[in-house]
Amino acid sequence: MILKQLKYLVGLLLILSMGSCSEYQKLLKSDNYELKYTRAIEYYEDGDYYRAENLFEELMNIYKGTNRAEKIHYYYSYCLYAQGELSLAAYHFRKFARTYPNSEYKMDAEFRAAVCFAEVSPKPSLDQAFTERGIDAFQDFLEKYPNTEYRDTVNKLVDELHHKLEVKAYDNAYLYYKIGEYKSAITALNNSIEDFPDSPFNEDAMFYVVKSSFLLAEGSVQSKMKERYENTITAYYRFKDDYPDSEYLQEAVKIKEKVENILEQ
Repeated sequence: MILKQLKYLVGLLLILSMGSCSEYQKLLKSDNYELKYTRAIEYYEDGDYYRAENLFEELMNIYKGTNRAEKIHYYYSYCLYAQGELSLAAYHFRKFARTYPNSEYKMDAEFRAAVCFAEVSPKPSLDQAFTERGIDAFQDFLEKYPNTEYRDTVNKLVDELHHKLEVKAYDNAYLYYKIGEYKSAITALNNSIEDFPDSPFNEDAMFYVVKSSFLLAEGSVQSKMKERYENTITAYYRFKDDYPDSEYLQEAVKIKEKVENILEQ
């Protein structure tokens, strides 16, 4: 008995679903734009963003220049966002904000555009163009809306994006050290420290400046050795002053003492 009831319910749901699809297909082919507008709003409010998006995309051209155009464009942008079409959503949110500067949705559109950039930001090993665009967009947003309700969320997302840039900068610099390109490593590590003064990787970066400086000096021609060993001593004291309790300090001291012995000879 229970099995029969279950089969009946499944069958009923399939029939209703097929009927709903059939109704939607008829709506797409219809020239009744008033009905399309009404149903698009209903789909949107029900969270059926796929169906709403298709209708709003058509309606944007139909109602262009009318008092409905603003709402249609915003809802269309949000449908894209809700479905994960983030690059396209960012484009339309930004276009919406430019087209309707006095809209009640303008602040939210600019926030969503920045969020889109943050969400398409890739892992640190990949190109960080979207990460940087996200940071810029959030900073512009906070300048325009300093008292926004999204402030805490924005600050959290900016911190996460900055962290990706910190990771990429340090990883790229450390790679130079790993492959024995010590001169490039010194430059890249120092740039990483300068660009991200609060980075959690700076202790490691400064230590590897010391090691890279020493290894560069060791492999140098005679005419450059003295200067590069002296640079190692300078890097050591900079590291020691900033991180006197570092776990790397003992190794750094050994490098410093070795260099001092070489310079005394």
